[in-house]
Amino acid sequence: MYRKRPLGLGSLLLTLAWGVSPASAGAATATTTFQVTANINATCSINATDLDFGDYTGALLNGQSEITLKCTNTTAWNVGLNAGTGAGATVTTRKMTGPATSVLNYALFTDNTRTDNWGDTVGTDTVSGIGSGATQSLQVYGQIPAGQTTAAAGGYIDTITATITF
Repeated sequence: MYRKRPLGLGSLLLTLAWGVSPASAGAATATTTFQVTANINATCSINATDLDFGDYTGALLNGQSEITLKCTNTTAWNVGLNAGTGAGATVTTRKMTGPATSVLNYALFTDNTRTDNWGDTVGTDTVSGIGSGATQSLQVYGQIPAGQTTAAAGGYIDTITATITF
């Protein structure tokens, strides 16, 4: 019958040295590096409230609305207002259309003194700024000149398109 002999101290040490200890088994390492990247695209959004002049009696009439925009931080933006949908309107003489062929002229301005026309030529008659990542507000100042006494009674309307360029 075959009998197993116990390991001697030398055999035990040799087994431990080769089989158990990874440090003594000649382990090796290798390393590499990799980049971590991201990109933030410039974005902007724009909204506006309606400008309601109320009742026009033939006297000069002022009104105001607000444009809100939100652009990515440090993004340069520019907001322009077109001539509107009134026939024959320009950015300096906008026209609300009313009953039959009646029109009511009005203007839009960038300042509360109503001296700087708000148009749609970037760098000329638009409003510019830098995005902050938060909502920013712009006031639109409107004015209907006095003396438009030939306009017919009824409601008048125009639609302005506000465009943000960034």
